[in-house]
Amino acid sequence: MTALPRTHCGPVTVPVPAAVRFRAACPGCRARFELGAEALRLAIGASRRTTFYSFTCPECGSAVRKPAGERIVELLTGGGVRTLRLHTAAR
Repeated sequence: MTALPRTHCGPVTVPVPAAVRFRAACPGCRARFELGAEALRLAIGASRRTTFYSFTCPECGSAVRKPAGERIVELLTGGGVRTLRLHTAAR
């Protein structure tokens, strides 16, 4: 096996089929639906409390924020959901 030279730094784009859908539910109106990766946002913080995903309910328009454990983070990032890494202030 031969190593290939790196030509750039930064994240590697992984192709994700457009058909990837995620099941979700709104705690406000109790609607259940499927969302594409473009409708979700993932925020990864320093703790479980600051790691979450969010979306807007297509039924009632409410902003929804739910905690994201390790498995959810893995599924969402693998499915092409845009991710924001939250940083703590330096002391």
